[in-house]
Amino acid sequence: MDALKTFISLLVLINPLGNIPMFISLTANQTHKERRKTARIASIAVMMVIIVSGFLGDWIIRFFGISIPSFQVGGGILILLVSISMLNAQIGNARQTNEEKVEAEHKANIAVVPLAIPMLAGPGAMSAVIIYAQRIQHWYEYLYLIAGATGIGILIWLALSLADPISRAVGQTGINIATRIMGLLLSAISVEFMVNGLIQLIPALGRS
Repeated sequence: MDALKTFISLLVLINPLGNIPMFISLTANQTHKERRKTARIASIAVMMVIIVSGFLGDWIIRFFGISIPSFQVGGGILILLVSISMLNAQIGNARQTNEEKVEAEHKANIAVVPLAIPMLAGPGAMSAVIIYAQRIQHWYEYLYLIAGATGIGILIWLALSLADPISRAVGQTGINIATRIMGLLLSAISVEFMVNGLIQLIPALGRS
């Protein structure tokens, strides 16, 4: 498993910077102390989702009789949908529907649901973790996964804790530009997943 590539891919997928406006909106009625607590819980929750998906994802898809190549193609399509939304500087319904957004605005505790799941660590991120975990060949590579999840958790905590100053400094335009760039990178990652899966499902494609 390429630890650096996995880390960057997941960071692009989770996109802490692009979720800052939503975090500010959902925590508008919270005090500074409550906001920091929400950011901390959300970052820990995302870290745990990555680790659990990496360790148990293979068992789950095998339990349902899903082949790894099929999951790669399906996961690639899902990630492509997320990237298209990001290219339009939007969160996208793959992460949160309008109904979920309205419900979240009336929840007392939004750190885990919907902030961590599905806004940050949505189905796309979970799929990517499971796909990358398939490439683990040695036990110590799981330590890379844990380290990467911890690093992403720290970056999420920093981004959300500093949401207001970052938003003022970068502005909505700056956040949108960064989100679109990440969406472009993510689209390439999704195509790679789909191509690798299709080559395994249809070996003739790899010889053409």
